Amino acid sequence: MSSTITAQSKEGVRGLVSRTRRRRASIDDDTVRTVVSDSERRRPGTRFGMSVTHVFLFASLVIAGLGPILWLAKSAVTPTQDTLTQPFALWPNGIDWANLSTAWNDIHIDQYFWNTIVIAAGAWATQLFIATTGGYALSVLRPRYAPVLNALVLATLFIPGIVLLVPLYLTIVHPPLVGGSLLNNYLAVWLPMSANAFNILLVKRFFDNLPREVFEAAKTDGAGPFRLFWSVVLPMSKPILGVVSVFAIIAAWKDYLWPMLVLPDPAVQPLSVRLPAVQSQTELDVFLAALAIATLIPIAMFLLFQSVFLRSAGLGGAVKG
Repeated sequence: MSSTITAQSKEGVRGLVSRTRRRRASIDDDTVRTVVSDSERRRPGTRFGMSVTHVFLFASLVIAGLGPILWLAKSAVTPTQDTLTQPFALWPNGIDWANLSTAWNDIHIDQYFWNTIVIAAGAWATQLFIATTGGYALSVLRPRYAPVLNALVLATLFIPGIVLLVPLYLTIVHPPLVGGSLLNNYLAVWLPMSANAFNILLVKRFFDNLPREVFEAAKTDGAGPFRLFWSVVLPMSKPILGVVSVFAIIAAWKDYLWPMLVLPDPAVQPLSVRLPAVQSQTELDVFLAALAIATLIPIAMFLLFQSVFLRSAGLGGAVKG
């Protein structure tokens, strides 16, 4: 009798476990279910339609994203006549590699290229310094006036940049506490770009997700604010540092209006200012070659930081544990 009851109880347990597993499996199927279910995906017509859709979307993305860059690379080594008569033909009369050397030497792309690198490097360093220190003060140190300061930083995002153009230019021409003008000085570009409220709030939000237990442990071990910032916070913040770096360098590389105003001397102007100025005096093929050279750094930056940038796009948590 007892053996029968034991067998029945075991059978009931097995049934309960089986039903639980089926319920969990159904829940998992619901969580991973997409617009097209597995049964519909097995149909030949559905698979064919999805394949056509995927190919169409992929080709559209390639044409819209890589098309202009590939056309520019092709036109950079194509004679002007071929570009005008057959713009989409693939080198109908051969490749003219001399366009690149002419653009580099005759238009002095090397000098303007170096100026652009200096401006981008300075803007990157200043923006990274202000963003990390500002975000650290608002998120980790949290003084009493942090909410007020955070509100002021956020309020600056609602001020159009064109409104600040004139007062900012007058400040550069007659800077306070400085004996001369900052025109034709790279500081005139670096300093205004460093005060980027968006980067500060971006870094602050990332710092908010860092584990506070690590900060408390570092303070217990005797780490001060500077040691905590340098040895704990920054090593844990490599993803957001990569994102801010990409934003800063790309923005400095393509900026046109402000460098044109504060750097009137052609000897110190970047590519974004000089290329439009020499366009009317340059052959089309040479000018396109100069444009192709100017796009090298942004493309290289994206290829180097694409994994960091895409991984940090959601500004998710940092290090857990």
